[in-house]
Amino acid sequence: MTKEEKLVVIDNLAALLNEYPHFYLTDIATLNAEQTAALRRKCFESSVKLVVVKNTLLCKALEKAEKADADLVKVLEGSTSIMFTEVAKAPAQLIKEFRKTSEKPVLKAAFVEGSVYVGDNQLDTLCSIKSKEELIGDIVLLLQSPAKNVISALQGNAGQKIAGLVKTLETRNN
Repeated sequence: MTKEEKLVVIDNLAALLNEYPHFYLTDIATLNAEQTAALRRKCFESSVKLVVVKNTLLCKALEKAEKADADLVKVLEGSTSIMFTEVAKAPAQLIKEFRKTSEKPVLKAAFVEGSVYVGDNQLDTLCSIKSKEELIGDIVLLLQSPAKNVISALQGNAGQKIAGLVKTLETRNN
């Protein structure tokens, strides 16, 4: 590969690193052709972009994209593939599902929601991460709950009691 070709690859990787908010570094080295095709198919179905890269080129792309965290660079040994995604937990769920039939892919590290997760033992944590939209939905539900309780109380027997108290207070004041 010529120097110009390497620069093109680095630029393309840096662009992908900036385009996608989340990415996972994985090891898929011992998968055979059939397993690799199945993994790529699952990635496509889950809107995850899978790219196999050379570690030195990825390291330079991480630096160019200003995402060269020491923990990410440290795991760049052996075979490395990147899973790019818009949904933070999609690759973690995909890896977990795929490993029911194979021991790979192995999670090396992940860059999710601006944080770095290192090691395969972080897979369960990554599976449980809620997206921004899910968190906003949870907050809205929490905020609505007290208001719903007050409204239902006012519509039920408590509402009739309160109305009765108000009438009683009005008649006493007059």
